[in-house]
Amino acid sequence: MIIIDNILISDDIITEEFICNLSKCKGGCCVDGDAGAPLNKDELKQIKAAYKVIKDELSEEAKAEIKRSGPYTTEEGFGYVTPAINGGICVYGYTDAQGIVKCLFEKAYYEGRTDFKKPISCHLYPIREIRTKENIALNYSPRETLCAPACKLGKSKKVKVYQFLKEPLIRRFGEPFYNALEQIATGQYTTE
Repeated sequence: MIIIDNILISDDIITEEFICNLSKCKGGCCVDGDAGAPLNKDELKQIKAAYKVIKDELSEEAKAEIKRSGPYTTEEGFGYVTPAINGGICVYGYTDAQGIVKCLFEKAYYEGRTDFKKPISCHLYPIREIRTKENIALNYSPRETLCAPACKLGKSKKVKVYQFLKEPLIRRFGEPFYNALEQIATGQYTTE
C-alpha cells in the first residue's frame, strides 16, 4: 500500500501492466456493470451541461431512459451514476463503425463542443476510487475476462497501470500527486 496525502494506493497500480485494447474488448466496460458510471457530486453540473450538447445524438432508448430517470440517477451502494439502458449500456454510449462502444461526451470533447471529457470514474478505469470521510482509496480492478487482452497488451509493451492512466490521474489528483506516485514507482522518491 502506498500513501500520498490522504490517498491510499494499491501496490498493483505501480506493479501491474495494462493498456486498453478496444479492438478486443469493444468498450465492454461501458456496457457491463452493476450500475452506470459512478459520478462525483461535482460532476453533476458538468453532466447536465454536456448532456445539452449531445442530446440529439443519443439513441431513442437512451433518450427514453433519460426522460424517465434524468441525466444522472442514484443507485444504492453506488451513489450518483449515469443511467443505463435496461441494466446494460450507459445512456451516453454509442457504437462506432468498428463495433466499439464509445462515449458521446468524449466524442463531443474531442470535437471541441464541450470541456467535459467524460466521468472521471470512466477515465480512471480500471482504477476504482473508494471514498471514506478520511481517505480516498485507489484500487486496480480490471474485469477478469473483459480486460484480459488489455493486461496482455500492457505486459507486452511493459506499460504500468499508473503510466497508462497518467492523464486521468493528473486530471483527478493533480500533477504533484502523479509526480510523487511516479517517483515512488521508479524508486526515486526521497523524504528530504
